[in-house]
Amino acid sequence: MTEQPPDRVAGYERRFNTLFAEYFDTLGTTLDAPSFSRFTPDCVELLRDLSLRGGKRMRVVLLHEAARLVADEPVAGLDAAALSVELLQTHGLVHDDLIDDSATRRSGPSTYYAFREKFPLHPRAALALTVLAGDLALALSLRVLLEARLPVELRQAMVEVQTRAAADTFVGQIVDLERDFTAAPDDDLLHTVADHKSARYSVLAPLRLGLLAAGARPDAHEPELSRYARLVGICGQMRDDYLDLFGDAAAMGKPTGTDLREGRHTYTVVRLLSAVSGPERAFVQQALGDPACTPETVAEIRAIAERAGVADRMRADMRRYAEQAREVAAHWRPRWREDAVAFFERLPRWSVERTA
Repeated sequence: MTEQPPDRVAGYERRFNTLFAEYFDTLGTTLDAPSFSRFTPDCVELLRDLSLRGGKRMRVVLLHEAARLVADEPVAGLDAAALSVELLQTHGLVHDDLIDDSATRRSGPSTYYAFREKFPLHPRAALALTVLAGDLALALSLRVLLEARLPVELRQAMVEVQTRAAADTFVGQIVDLERDFTAAPDDDLLHTVADHKSARYSVLAPLRLGLLAAGARPDAHEPELSRYARLVGICGQMRDDYLDLFGDAAAMGKPTGTDLREGRHTYTVVRLLSAVSGPERAFVQQALGDPACTPETVAEIRAIAERAGVADRMRADMRRYAEQAREVAAHWRPRWREDAVAFFERLPRWSVERTA
């Protein structure tokens, strides 16, 4: 493989961003909304703003590279599938920010806070419109597949993949909330949450869609695809949890310490609580779940975590799971094309070590 993952990712990102902008440019003419409605265009515009405001488009990358596992030429259906996976992602971002009461996303206002600013005297309307905007993104993610110019059987199979991925994600969001009612969740529980909440729609669904578009049958390889997706999903969730305490807020486009303020039992928080005792543990527990936790307190907890070796342990765990994912992908030889397999081998390690 001559291109490294960052080069591949950048190429897919540029092309898809153009496609996504064109989709939203025409959405107003295809969405059957009453002519008098002012709120519907507002919802669409906020979905467009959030959707086009950034992101590495890793789901799009996985989708295209999955197709390249079996086909060396472009195949039909990838654009519709790419729009579908990113619209489902937009749905997730809108609802996540509502659940977490997040003010910012991708260096801009979250959809919920944008509606709150638009309707300062009508908080229930702002809440309702945020939910409905997220629901609209989910419906559009399925509609774009139903309207794709593809054989009926392929459209049906793709819609089934996305419907199952959405349902798995909703269950993941439920158990993610439930996890924080568990005093000391172990890694098995945390892995299960990561698998349901993110891996199945962010990794497994794009793999399935790409293989379907290229004419393969992903069901024939379900165990290994699911294992690869689960491991990559664990890596990704660990990285998110790591960055929430140890990351650069300016680079991420959102503040650090969110998980602490919300009392979330993430990989980082669980490891931190198990690594400290006495006054330091009491200090962390006092901050955990305190929405007024200051940046200075977050910085002190970060220093405690670094002294306790939590940052080093998190990085080592991420590398370990990335290596396990690489080993799964390595077994795809000689069944699938060499350069695409090599990409999936390199992707997990690059994903956890990238700085942006």
